[in-house]
Amino acid sequence: MSTLFISDLHLDDSRPHITALFERYLASDEVRGADALYILGDLVEAWVGDDDDAELPSRIARATRAVRDAGVPVYFMHGNRDFLLGEAFAERAGLTLLDDPTVHALYGTPTLLMHGDLLCTDDTVYQQVRANVRTPEWKAQVLATPLEARRALAAKSRAESQAHTGSTGETIMDVNQDAVEAAMRKAGVITLIHGHTHRPDVHDLDLDGKHAQRIVLGDWYEQGSVLRVDADGIDLRGLPLAD
Repeated sequence: MSTLFISDLHLDDSRPHITALFERYLASDEVRGADALYILGDLVEAWVGDDDDAELPSRIARATRAVRDAGVPVYFMHGNRDFLLGEAFAERAGLTLLDDPTVHALYGTPTLLMHGDLLCTDDTVYQQVRANVRTPEWKAQVLATPLEARRALAAKSRAESQAHTGSTGETIMDVNQDAVEAAMRKAGVITLIHGHTHRPDVHDLDLDGKHAQRIVLGDWYEQGSVLRVDADGIDLRGLPLAD
């Protein structure tokens, strides 16, 4: 048995092959036989509210609910693209919502789980925007607007995000090592799993004289990416579009 982690799928109607890969993977024996499936944020390119009547949210809900109905817990942590996903959709999709950050024990090892954007402290512009849009007041105000207005806002936000990414150095948008170590110390762990940066890798580090690891999940733009954790160790691998 194993525990599986994915993030940064950025599912969108413009990339139907990735949505199909997501559905196939969730229907696979690996997922249906797992101890748990964790989705650590940015499941979609943009989430405009649980009342979205488009086809994509319904496809996602069917896929994740089927995993939960098969007896496999499905945990979901908000990312920077889907932080408006709420309790109503979580119930419909069979998701258990997680705080960011949170600590779960994986086969006896307390492990810090994060989306990862909180660790990118050098990107001060992004951190300010993040703080503003995560307030209950901002979210309530946006969700009170008509659905079409929210879709237009999502499109505008994506364009602004792309412009910011294009004008900001890669180092600034990556995690800050001091922030990583501070988060791990605060949580009392030597293992951290996160996504967001789209730079899949396993980083070894010395944390106050102890060997520690930071495991970064990959995105789902050109292929899938999955982390498999079991009692024997970890396996971070790509997931091809076709066998």
